[in-house]
Amino acid sequence: MAAEKALALVVRATDWSESSRICTLWTREFGKIRGLAKGGRRLKSRFEVALDLLTTCSIVLLRKSSGGLDLLTEAQVVERFPRLRTDLTALYAGYYIAELLADWTEDYDPHPPLFDEAVAALRELGAPPGSTGLRLARFELVLLRELGYQPVLEACAVCGAEVDGSRLAFSVALGGVVCVACQPGQRDRRPLSAATWQALRVLGESGDAWQRDWPPAVRGELRQLLGQYVTYLMGRRPRLLPYLGS
Repeated sequence: MAAEKALALVVRATDWSESSRICTLWTREFGKIRGLAKGGRRLKSRFEVALDLLTTCSIVLLRKSSGGLDLLTEAQVVERFPRLRTDLTALYAGYYIAELLADWTEDYDPHPPLFDEAVAALRELGAPPGSTGLRLARFELVLLRELGYQPVLEACAVCGAEVDGSRLAFSVALGGVVCVACQPGQRDRRPLSAATWQALRVLGESGDAWQRDWPPAVRGELRQLLGQYVTYLMGRRPRLLPYLGS
């Protein structure tokens, strides 16, 4: 087996034995991988702190062809995110990002734009103060797009008629907006304000739209809608979801 290199974000780490650790890594090159770091728990390990949760690291691994755990042979820190250690809201958001990447993605299904977005989000959470919810919404929309669940926002998800943002509802089962004429037949619909409809469109298209001063009502509605949509698609409520603010 030839050694391969990758840039990785640690999204889960579990003690395996007195000296070893199993890590779930989201890599730019290979997508999600699960690797065994022999000696990863030792105080003077060659991995040091590179395999700490929410650390970006450069790794060397031996990929297993039989479907077992890959073997991590080297890991060096590339970037840590110190703001997460001083901002509890940002830390919970970071854990939420790790949970989605660890539990909602397939092994060896790379999405370089998603990797870049996750790292950028971890770098920017909490800056400026109070922006964490919006930055997280931007990440969720990129995640949904990359996994094939981008919400339908420009036309009714039932009849296909173009919409202008007025008198809309959102259906998590249909994955998009529903016009007023089609709403009576959708039991899971929830009202969607024109301002939040516009925010969803802009946040999904523009990488810096989360820095705008969106009204608190829009921020709260975004958090509820995206939380419900992600919960529906995953089939369970993410564990960190109750700890997220708007």
